[in-house]
Amino acid sequence: MSLKTTKIIGFFAIFLLCFLFHFLYDWFPNSLFSIFFPVNESIWEHMKLIYSSFIFYGLFDYLLLKKNNFNNFLLQLFLIPIIGIILYLIIFIPIYKMIGENMIISIGLLAIIILIEQILSYFILQYKTIKYQNIIGIIGIILVYIIFGYLTYNPIENYIFYDTVKDKYGINLYIK
Repeated sequence: MSLKTTKIIGFFAIFLLCFLFHFLYDWFPNSLFSIFFPVNESIWEHMKLIYSSFIFYGLFDYLLLKKNNFNNFLLQLFLIPIIGIILYLIIFIPIYKMIGENMIISIGLLAIIILIEQILSYFILQYKTIKYQNIIGIIGIILVYIIFGYLTYNPIENYIFYDTVKDKYGINLYIK
């Protein structure tokens, strides 16, 4: 399968995974799922959707692309969703500050970010091999999930980490 085809499939697959992953912790509440999937409705917890959806699709992507030997696979698997999170927050936070939560804007922006991620991934996979990309990719992915896990149980008391629906921060810190 061509790289272009897998990236087109990836756009739709990642977008759909985001919707599935949004509910996985609610359906199966446990410590492991709390690291990978949102535990509340805070902005921060939803960044797990961007990261985990890209990583999980990446496993499928690898199977489709492995015989083609594209470069920098693990590095792009680590970096692209981080870039997606940063872009999402840069665009979303000013909008959120002005008009509050709007599901149509959130979902539309998510689709745009996933499209950008797939385009960037396409180019990084075609770029010449970057030295130590596998080590950087594996260590980076592990560190991202350590950070997600830590901040799920020890959130910063900031509006990005605040769940307005359940009136709490993180997984177990209630305000009251």
